[in-house]
Amino acid sequence: MTSNGDFTEIPIVDLSPWRGDAGGRAAFADEVREICHNVGFLVLTGHGIDPSTVTDVFSISERFFDLSEEKKRLIDKRQSRHFRGWEPVGAEYTNNRPDMREQIDLWSEHTPHPADSHPAYLRLLGPNQWPPEEVVPGFHAILDRWFREMGALADDLMGVFATGLGLPEDHFDRLFGAERMSLTKLICYPETPAGEFGVNAHHDAGFLTILAPGEVPGLEVENAAGDWITVPLIPGSFVINLGEVLQAMTGNYFIATPHRVRTRAPRLSCGYFHGPSLDMSIAPLDLAPEFRDAVAASPRHANAGFMAQAEETEAGVAAMQSAEHPDIYGEQLWNYFLRSYPDNACLHYPDAVAP
Repeated sequence: MTSNGDFTEIPIVDLSPWRGDAGGRAAFADEVREICHNVGFLVLTGHGIDPSTVTDVFSISERFFDLSEEKKRLIDKRQSRHFRGWEPVGAEYTNNRPDMREQIDLWSEHTPHPADSHPAYLRLLGPNQWPPEEVVPGFHAILDRWFREMGALADDLMGVFATGLGLPEDHFDRLFGAERMSLTKLICYPETPAGEFGVNAHHDAGFLTILAPGEVPGLEVENAAGDWITVPLIPGSFVINLGEVLQAMTGNYFIATPHRVRTRAPRLSCGYFHGPSLDMSIAPLDLAPEFRDAVAASPRHANAGFMAQAEETEAGVAAMQSAEHPDIYGEQLWNYFLRSYPDNACLHYPDAVAP
């Protein structure tokens, strides 16, 4: 595998060796580390998640998205000052362009803070909006199971990453804290209109993403040469990719790789975005010199940036080349919401939106 990011396919990795002996675990962690450094994406098999966990989520998602708009608006995201609930096609902005997807956002639930809390990211803590049981029976229970099982799988992967980086296996788990903020997105893509994208090219803002991609292709990943590589559909697999938080914490050794969705047919997918407590530092870890040296030797890694805020884009900063990024996870999330939902942010938090 090349180290310059000119990959032509997405690696397929079986998690089974991680559950074996010490030698197999170490070799597996090394393999995944190299993929995270060079590609930032992989397709995961052998993960041990019961297939019913995924089929149930897709089934309940389809039932919800088939509802009338009137019933969907019972959990309209605009009603939530915590940015949770349903939104129609075009409501979320990525790279300052509307995404051609309908979706539900559900986050880890915590006791809400006052609407004028500081730091502002504390305002993100709160309850989800759940469809009434009589409207979508079983929705809450099925998504609770999804959150629980995806969280456990993500914790396993955090152990793999830490081991590959020469850290104690529980290093990230200890940093994550108790009041974790993870996200599930249930997504319904119509056929992508000409000149648009289901979701525009972007980096994920968080730490680690686990995607159940469904049965319709459409996810594409950009390599260093600017070519878009289609992610293969492997039955029973998950697509794993890294976010800007993990990129920052590894001093750009791990990479958040641009990706987008363009589909020729209606498409369902479900993503889980693993996140720590809002006050966790995302400053670079003290890694071995070999990792810092690898970054310094690779312009792709040394110059890897974050998603630009709207004002940066207006000033000429490239979409994923912002050199500015927060030191705290909550600030990273707060920036994401201001960038992606400017109307909702203005509705609930006019004090936080620049004039």
